[in-house]
Amino acid sequence: MNVELRFFATFRQAVGQKVVEREYPEGTTIGEALYDLEAEYEGLAGQLIEDGDLRPHINVLKSGREALHLDGMETELEDGDRLSIFPPVAGG
Repeated sequence: MNVELRFFATFRQAVGQKVVEREYPEGTTIGEALYDLEAEYEGLAGQLIEDGDLRPHINVLKSGREALHLDGMETELEDGDRLSIFPPVAGG
């Protein structure tokens, strides 16, 4: 299945582009995709996952829906999904 991965702010810098297309086998979860990304991109290593879960303040949206409001890291991806990955944001 084909999934579009979108990266924002410092994550975009780590990957070197805003959008990456990936092919995953049926049944791949968000967690598995994030583990793959951490392994592939040195700048993402340790930035997405902590103790088997999303790091605090990381936002991951599956086709516009917050992964934490679905099944979190166990949410299965589907063909045509768009996975948007946002780093922590600070401001005032």
